[in-house]
Amino acid sequence: MTTRHLVDPALLPLIDSMPPMQLSDATLPMIQAALPAMVKSVPLPDLPVTIGDVMVPSGEGDRTIRCMIVRPDAMADNAPAILHMHGGGHVLGMPEMNAGTLMQWADALDCLIVSVDYRLSPETRFPGAIEDCYAALGWLHGEADALGIDPARIAVSGESAGGALAAGLALLARDRGEFAIAFQHLEQPRLDDRTATSATPNPCTGEFVWTRESSHYCWIAQLGKEPGGDDTSPYAAPARASDLSGLPRTFIAVGALDLFVDECLDYAHRLIRAGVPTELHVYPGCMHGFGMARESGPAQRAQADNLAAFRAAFAPVRS
Repeated sequence: MTTRHLVDPALLPLIDSMPPMQLSDATLPMIQAALPAMVKSVPLPDLPVTIGDVMVPSGEGDRTIRCMIVRPDAMADNAPAILHMHGGGHVLGMPEMNAGTLMQWADALDCLIVSVDYRLSPETRFPGAIEDCYAALGWLHGEADALGIDPARIAVSGESAGGALAAGLALLARDRGEFAIAFQHLEQPRLDDRTATSATPNPCTGEFVWTRESSHYCWIAQLGKEPGGDDTSPYAAPARASDLSGLPRTFIAVGALDLFVDECLDYAHRLIRAGVPTELHVYPGCMHGFGMARESGPAQRAQADNLAAFRAAFAPVRS
């Protein structure tokens, strides 16, 4: 059955102009090759922020990790910071895909943003990407004074696969006990490998933009095996974590037609039961990636919710 009748009318032009991505070993190299030019063609907002690159030590010999850094030109001292992870199913993407949004966040929140150009699958399988993100988190903490940021107000953020990395990073940081995270901001996060193999899938999700087939392909690329097994690491699929206590304040946002809506609802429920302050938004009529329709009502509401959540998380604690 089709779920087109459930789509918010403001998003119909998006789904009509963007057929679902068909990922395979044959198509992936072509999509990867075309992506930089597509990203470069998108104009950036005229805002008083500076974008650059920084090379972060990986902790593995001389290898470094490129990160895009976004800094307000007049950033206040001891500012908050966001460590951001881009989407793309762990097989695609680059920080520049989100440059416009991250510039807006940096300007509106007066915060530093570092977006990690983590290693992609299948060339680098789990745990390569999350270890790159962990190294960037450690660098942010270690360079906090030089960067002019408050190490007690570092958030992690990501969308889709980047949301999986942000959630996995929150778990990893909790378990290793080296670096604090103040807030995890998860947009349409990809949390559970079992969604791709469920025998009873949600009939109202996954028709548009990001399908169950694409998700299944990406899980195999990331894990190097079929998803849904008994031994999937919670740092790869955060829904596999048996204990969610002790995690930072959390924001989760997802569309009602998104393939990942059920796992997001379940994760939010479990976080709340574990005593984690959790904010959940489910946007009716919205599919995966609906924020690409930037001028639409749903996308603008979601952007306002994002900024409000960051402001609340970064607000000074009153004694």
